[in-house]
Amino acid sequence: MFDRISGVYDRMNRVMTAGLDQTWRERAADRVRLEPGQSALDLCSGTGDLALALAERVGPEGRVVGADFSRPMLELADVKARNFGVAQVEFEWADTLDLPYEDESFDAVTISFGARNLADLPKGLSEMYRVLKPGGSLAILEITQPSRQPLASFFVLWFDRIVPLLGKFAGDSSAYEYLPQSVRSFPDAGALADHMDAAGFRHIRWTLMAGSIIALHSGVR
Repeated sequence: MFDRISGVYDRMNRVMTAGLDQTWRERAADRVRLEPGQSALDLCSGTGDLALALAERVGPEGRVVGADFSRPMLELADVKARNFGVAQVEFEWADTLDLPYEDESFDAVTISFGARNLADLPKGLSEMYRVLKPGGSLAILEITQPSRQPLASFFVLWFDRIVPLLGKFAGDSSAYEYLPQSVRSFPDAGALADHMDAAGFRHIRWTLMAGSIIALHSGVR
């Protein structure tokens, strides 16, 4: 599915979020508090926007790996990095549930709009914890369901009606019907924090944005 929508992925993100998705990714990059020369792993990296934001923070002496299991997405991310002249980012295939990296390899791990797609969230969080250095930070940026009105009604209208319609115009309605389904089956903000705690993370906190539709979680190994 992600292979199929790779060509329209960035445009659809901008339309669905009124261009705010880039701002949210910048906040996720800030949350992990990287220093120049450090290393970061961006999981479910897609077309690489968050990985590129991390690269700005680690500077030319740092290292960022953008990992995804959609090769067409990774190809687009690689082109984007070259167009921006960013050399410190490597985009490579990897499965978040079975990462090919050594223990304690990265100063930070991020994942944006990908955690809800993991077939086994606890296992994914365990892998993120494993590859983080002690004291390293995790940031998870994800869609969440608002519980208060009128945002709850707007959420249903937007994700159940309008987003699939936009997907139809983009040429893949089934992929954008999957989006609201995946959000509904994903833990809410408090439950996600509990999963992070069970995986061993500490100093867990979250921020709700966009009228409580977007959640930014963070924790420390």
